[in-house]
Amino acid sequence: MAGEETKKFLGLLNGLAKRIYYGESDITDDFLKAELYPNLSEEEFRLQTAKCQRLIKTMASSDMDFDKLEAFLISQTKKRDGAITEEEAKVFSKFWRNHKTKIHDTLIAATSWNNSLKSVNWRIDVKSQSKNIDQLNIPTAIMEFQVTEGLDKAKEPEVVLFEMDEEKLTNVLSNMQEIEKQINAYCNQ
Repeated sequence: MAGEETKKFLGLLNGLAKRIYYGESDITDDFLKAELYPNLSEEEFRLQTAKCQRLIKTMASSDMDFDKLEAFLISQTKKRDGAITEEEAKVFSKFWRNHKTKIHDTLIAATSWNNSLKSVNWRIDVKSQSKNIDQLNIPTAIMEFQVTEGLDKAKEPEVVLFEMDEEKLTNVLSNMQEIEKQINAYCNQ
């Protein structure tokens, strides 16, 4: 695959990703064909586009890391029907390096309907002023959660701030340890 053909193929993959995952509906098959492959027949272009879409969707749905991607692409070069060339496999690898995170985030955002925890900050304070003397010099955990709607990075996160005394903090830590035990027991089955 010559340098110009590599650019065209990468352009096709980028265009498909923009249409499928990034919501750019103005990137149609007709547009891609006219811009990248005007000399290809309609049938050849349709087959090429379908093959690329299938491979991109497979890579995205399994959120392939780069080791799995390499094995996947090698297996695709060995196929007889609908196979890709080694040069196309290299372009797919370059494409996936550039788009993996963004496609993953887009898929997560599309399937997330609740708020997301962006960050947790905490500190221990000792009260030095209070209406009741028995509340002085008692350590208190101050918790700050930053919560966002979905993965929308444009919106400012909502901040939830609260305090916990030693008993509540101990209870939360105990519950977290129980959750960790349950997860470990489930993973080790």
